[in-house]
Amino acid sequence: MIHTIRVLLYCLLFLFSIIVMALCAVRIHYTTHLSRDDPLNYGIQFYDTVVVELLVTSILTLFWAPFIARTIHSRLEHRFINSFIAELIGLFVFFFLWVVGAGIATHTGNPPDINTHWGNLSSCWGFSECRVLTAMLAFAWLSWVLVFALFVTSLLFAIANKAFRDPMHGRWDRRATQYGDTPMRNLP
Repeated sequence: MIHTIRVLLYCLLFLFSIIVMALCAVRIHYTTHLSRDDPLNYGIQFYDTVVVELLVTSILTLFWAPFIARTIHSRLEHRFINSFIAELIGLFVFFFLWVVGAGIATHTGNPPDINTHWGNLSSCWGFSECRVLTAMLAFAWLSWVLVFALFVTSLLFAIANKAFRDPMHGRWDRRATQYGDTPMRNLP
């Protein structure tokens, strides 16, 4: 049951990453194609570095999530790359990528503050670009929550079963696996 939940969470993470990637692309297109009359940045074209970070994180997640979901669902066993420890290392990296991107983008302050990117987004919901930023932030935080939930779930499962070096699919029969040092198919 837990493995089905993990696969579904990875699929949901994949969908959220697609949404974040699309919203980042919309934002980058908007800021790099400003008209001279646009009040944003006085019509000077630019791009937000935090949007690029979220874009890269979402693209990396697009490759990671289906790979892990397929590994868990298909019960693939390829030494270290398909072990729980490899999954936990990857989730740890994605945990920090998502929390840094969402945290920097969420940081608010007074407009003269150079560390403030967008300020309080609740005051500009009448503009479509502001709604794009709000949706991007929401899905970035949701992606972080999913990564955190997957990390905790996999960590607790690995601790409970002492399975850090075992296949991440978590469904193994010691007599029918090729994962260990010796083939165990012929053992009684």
